[in-house]
Amino acid sequence: MKNYILDTTVLLYDAQALFKFGTNNVIVPITVIEDIDHFKKDVSEIGRSARQTSRYLDDLRKKASIASGIRLDNGGMLFVKISTGSMMRKLPEELRDRNRDNLILAIALDVKENAREIPTVFVSKDINLRIKADALGLDVEDYESDKVDVDELYSGYCDMYVEPQALLQFKESGLLKPERKLYPHQYVTLISKQDNTSIALGRFDAARDAIVRVKGEERAGMWRITPRNREQIFAMDALLNDEIQLVTLVGKAGTGKTLLAVAASLFKTVDENVYSRILVSRPTLPMGKDIGFLPGTVEEKLTPWMYPIVDNVELI
Repeated sequence: MKNYILDTTVLLYDAQALFKFGTNNVIVPITVIEDIDHFKKDVSEIGRSARQTSRYLDDLRKKASIASGIRLDNGGMLFVKISTGSMMRKLPEELRDRNRDNLILAIALDVKENAREIPTVFVSKDINLRIKADALGLDVEDYESDKVDVDELYSGYCDMYVEPQALLQFKESGLLKPERKLYPHQYVTLISKQDNTSIALGRFDAARDAIVRVKGEERAGMWRITPRNREQIFAMDALLNDEIQLVTLVGKAGTGKTLLAVAASLFKTVDENVYSRILVSRPTLPMGKDIGFLPGTVEEKLTPWMYPIVDNVELI
């Protein structure tokens, strides 16, 4: 068991951090709650986290006394701790100014001193505060529960090695039962176990519980746009599939994300009449001066952000 003291930055980053320390003790200094209150009206993600944290704490306090400790569903205990003058005297003289960060550190030192048999860990996403805590002799950690291995992220497609006969069957019928679990609309490169150069491209159709042939290759030349690799074929197939309501494309600059999206939208709107109009939106995140400082009308201000779309339409 450990004592984890959370600072404001952790809860503003992830309100559910209260419940992510297993069967250990989670201690929230009262100063953190005061800090969170200042962010509740913020319209950003920070404001949302502040409001959610307040709701969590309010729901929990109805079950038992926060000061005495509340048993969490995961087996841990949650405490809200108040700082006192005696706690502040445990800090070096230059840190006794009742600065909010120093109040949090004072509580962390007090917890460590009064629970020597249990390891005490101070958790913060504030680099300078972690440095100060370390200098005071506290065990310190960054909050990293959301970090994952990039290689483990879902890419949307995978390779699957199959028997030559199964590959031939797929090429003839366009259907193949998967040998392992796949996600709906996950794309698959079927590779012959006998010959690695013999492949076929498919998409998992959950309704049929089968891998079906992709249509990206069949639509090659759509509005003069032809996919040049399997990723672009997969993207084109997803963009042209009416069953898929939302498509997200991730890739480096110049890999054809915008071009394929524009070409597919024109094809579905002009050629197939599936849609009546095309809407394009982009976040206006400036590298230099904000949009308000730029001269001209709103349309003229937004023109630089629309260049990639205009260029792709002109190319098509």
